Amino acid sequence: MTIAVHPDAHPTLVLNADYRPLSYYPLSLWAWQDAIKAVFLDRVNIVSEYSAEVRSPSFRMRLPSVVSLKTYIRPARFPAFTRFNVFLRDRFECQYCGSPDDLTFDHLVPRSKGGLTTWDNVVTACSPCNLRKANKSCKAADMFPRQHPYRPTVQDLHNNGRLFPPNYLHESWLDFLYWDTELEP
Repeated sequence: MTIAVHPDAHPTLVLNADYRPLSYYPLSLWAWQDAIKAVFLDRVNIVSEYSAEVRSPSFRMRLPSVVSLKTYIRPARFPAFTRFNVFLRDRFECQYCGSPDDLTFDHLVPRSKGGLTTWDNVVTACSPCNLRKANKSCKAADMFPRQHPYRPTVQDLHNNGRLFPPNYLHESWLDFLYWDTELEP
């Protein structure tokens, strides 16, 4: 699932107080209205601005393109167990055949056989593979995941999220999104 952001919408990239994005996927963005409100409530610092501005009879302000929070938000060490996070951990690919289409999730030990819905027992699967495996064990179905399921850290999901950049990246965001990636000579 990709959410397109129209450049004319002037979204604001939100950075934590350490100048890292709050999240990479989905990218931590606010509507310009929310960014302006946060500026007036003194909750953020403006790091970069668009050339576009908002005006009233007595006030004018350039729209922020990048803001940083004044108070550091400590990221959770482990992300919530959600369908989206399972897909992100598995890079939006079926762990049996590699297909990115018609995704769902599969229990390695089927629920009918006592398997739990946990990080260690659930993998991303396309519907055809999920139907083919049905309620059999991996061994009985002769279907084994490409990657053994695991409980990811927030950093694991951030790293995977960088593989799926949004449709729109404003030039003022680039220094903050990829500053910790290895540079080429």
